[in-house]
Amino acid sequence: QVQLVESGGGLVQAGGSLRLSCAASERTFSSRAMGWFRQAPRKEREFVAAISRTGDSTYNADGVKGRWTISRDNAKNTAYLQMNSLKPEDTAVYYCAVRSTLYPSSSLNNYNDWGKGTQVTVSS
Repeated sequence: QVQLVESGGGLVQAGGSLRLSCAASERTFSSRAMGWFRQAPRKEREFVAAISRTGDSTYNADGVKGRWTISRDNAKNTAYLQMNSLKPEDTAVYYCAVRSTLYPSSSLNNYNDWGKGTQVTVSS
């Protein structure tokens, strides 16, 4: 089981930026696709972005396309989510997750290991 720790959340004004990090506990992280998800109060957890093992394939949810970028540094066992042009509706707890294959997925059911999340709050 891979241990994942998210960081970088916080309070930011609308239009601002944050960079989330997801640090993995072991080098098998580099052999796994990973994804970012979020859960707002009273809503279901939803897909945000995903990236392949090598980082050459990325996928973003429609609501964040053009604003956010997912990336990874396998040498550091870390993935990132650069969030620009933040909106109040982006307020949520953000989770990173890994799955046991090379290929990313937008379905949370396809991910095996999850972090505990980091809170992002965007004020208007």
